[in-house]
Amino acid sequence: MPSSSTSLIIYTDGGSRGNPGPSAAGVYVQTMDKRYREFLGVGTNNFAEYQAIIYALKKAKALVGNASAQHVHIEIRSDSQLVVNQLSGTFKIKEKDLFELFIAVWNLKQEFAGVTFTYVPREQNRIADALVNEALDEHEQEGLF
Repeated sequence: MPSSSTSLIIYTDGGSRGNPGPSAAGVYVQTMDKRYREFLGVGTNNFAEYQAIIYALKKAKALVGNASAQHVHIEIRSDSQLVVNQLSGTFKIKEKDLFELFIAVWNLKQEFAGVTFTYVPREQNRIADALVNEALDEHEQEGLF
């Protein structure tokens, strides 16, 4: 990545089959056309949504490199109004488990020039949603849940 300021648009989704239940994260780095998915184990839907954002920020840093991260602006697009509003400071976080994930996101944010969170309707988040389902389907077929 060049040292001048760069922007990445990243779509994230997290989902659980059951709440709690088997959970997965999907990340689509639109700017670079990169797709990632990860099985998360058992968790709630909100847990999976936060984990997807944490996963996205870690992947973004790996893609651009440590030195370039400070020059990169990231827009995280998610279909979770709750998580976007919590990370944007509009809603307070009442659940202790989510607060710990909020802190993890906050710490990762510090490594970039800027990170913003944008709510998008689910129809605009189809790629990340499909990645979540692929990760869940793979683990279901392997008998891991």
